[in-house]
Amino acid sequence: MSDTPLHPAEPVTEANVFWFIPTHGDGRYLGTTHGARAVSFDYLKQIAQAADSLGYYGVLLPTGRSCEDSWVIASALAPLTERLRYLVAVRPGLQSPTVSARMAATLDRVSNGRLLINVVTGGDPVENAGDGIFLSHTERYEVTWEFLSVWTRLIAGETVHYEGKHIRIEDGRLFFPSLQRPYPPLYFGGSSTAGIDVAAETVDKYLTWGEPPAQVAEKVAVVRAAAAAKGRKVTFGIRLHVIVRETNEAAWRAADELIQHVDDATIAQAQKTFARMDSVGQARMQALHGGRRDKLEVSPNLWAGVGLVRGGAGTALVGDPETVAQRMKEYMAVGIDSFILSGYPHLEEAYRFAELVFPLLPLAPGNGRDKGEATNHGPFGERIANTLPPAPKETAALRQASAS
Repeated sequence: MSDTPLHPAEPVTEANVFWFIPTHGDGRYLGTTHGARAVSFDYLKQIAQAADSLGYYGVLLPTGRSCEDSWVIASALAPLTERLRYLVAVRPGLQSPTVSARMAATLDRVSNGRLLINVVTGGDPVENAGDGIFLSHTERYEVTWEFLSVWTRLIAGETVHYEGKHIRIEDGRLFFPSLQRPYPPLYFGGSSTAGIDVAAETVDKYLTWGEPPAQVAEKVAVVRAAAAAKGRKVTFGIRLHVIVRETNEAAWRAADELIQHVDDATIAQAQKTFARMDSVGQARMQALHGGRRDKLEVSPNLWAGVGLVRGGAGTALVGDPETVAQRMKEYMAVGIDSFILSGYPHLEEAYRFAELVFPLLPLAPGNGRDKGEATNHGPFGERIANTLPPAPKETAALRQASAS
């Protein structure tokens, strides 16, 4: 990591909240076909439209050979939603920067400026080999830096002549610009020194997986200092799962139920697969639980059970609405302004989280459902005996949020 002095945390006062489009599968339990759900396009459409109407800022679409193609799915979903932004991956080494820039500019225009770019270098050598990539960890980040050097100039309207170690472009140009200028915002996650160097020099928002707040604070400080050393500023986001219920007891019970069908052999097989990866971020996720079931609460209300069998984001915030909101505010206090969330099943949990936690969060403009949007312009909830409006249930946390 950089020797530059660390910059102190800059707390944020408003949050953007994203949801997730589960193109690699969904269900009520992890590690089993029991309770699994067919992820048809109609189902993905339901999730996207729910996220749109509930007021999520955007949705992340995963990338990789275990997923439906994120660009095709985003292109199909965008016309079916109104405000929802789509965080879609570009893959340096898999795509030409010129082709990728054309795709991004087109989707940004046809979605009316609702595209966000997730720069994914990739950390699984086996999957990379299957896609024809045989580069070392360091070389992949070299490619990422060169790719972004070309991509950002192209989409900003420049004619590009470039010859690097890995990429050569002659008379590269884009005839149809993106709607967002100079280009759609760049999101990126990389925990290694090479990844942080790329982030500091090129991207707009640095992403981390859901580590405990103290570890996130340290990483934020390192990345902020590295960017400052290059005369830049970046903002920060975090990728987490959520298990929110009306009581803490119910939430922890739901966490246990989520992995109740996962046996030790399945965990061992998953951990063996993760161990072959050269991703520093994945190694940090594994270190939180060590493949063991007995110490999964790695920080207050931060549960690592998802990471027993799922790669990438492996932790969940677990608790009642007030507790989950408070834990999110702890991340905001160390500089996190964007939360990319998911939960199982994704359709139900999208509703549950928005209805229970959104009222307790200081949401940035563009998040949350407008109170005037109920179709009959009346109160939420069914009328009692077809006549009486339901009484609002106001918790102490809601009263405090309304007063602040």
